[in-house]
Amino acid sequence: MPSTTGRLLVATPPMNDPNFERSVILMLNHNDEGAFGLVISRPTELDSFGADVVLDDWVVHTSSPSVFFEGGPVQQNSIIGLARFANGIERSWTSSVGDGLHTIDLNSDATNGAECSALRLFIGYSGWGPQQLDEEISEQHWFVLDAQPADAFDEAPETMWRRVLEREPAHREWVRNFPDDPNLN
Repeated sequence: MPSTTGRLLVATPPMNDPNFERSVILMLNHNDEGAFGLVISRPTELDSFGADVVLDDWVVHTSSPSVFFEGGPVQQNSIIGLARFANGIERSWTSSVGDGLHTIDLNSDATNGAECSALRLFIGYSGWGPQQLDEEISEQHWFVLDAQPADAFDEAPETMWRRVLEREPAHREWVRNFPDDPNLN
């Protein structure tokens, strides 16, 4: 199966997994060893991370909504920063993940966040072992769609699932008729 790196995974309903129901995941890596991505459609209510002042200093640089996002169910005690830079220049405190996106070293000086044209902080991540994601895609648990440059920093992430699906002609009519709460149908 082709790599999903740089693309979006969009949950097909019903997912029957509360971690991923109506989620949109930006895939940062997908190869023979496994896959790794961040749920970009789930903001939390958290605008600070407990007693971790270093992270709170990064939060002031985050894009709207300026809260932590649920990156996925794996390693919920870790924080991953995802950034874009206006000039695209590599920085020593980042790692490129493609398409102008970078993960950032949150142990570096938080004033570096001012250099980011867009920044999000994610609690945990979404991960799959070797061939696991390929199986889930072949079993039609996920739609794989092209990402657009603004997706990672969408200002209305709560409505992203529906909007991303509506971009694709093959899904447009289906998603328009799919109720927000299927139990009310």
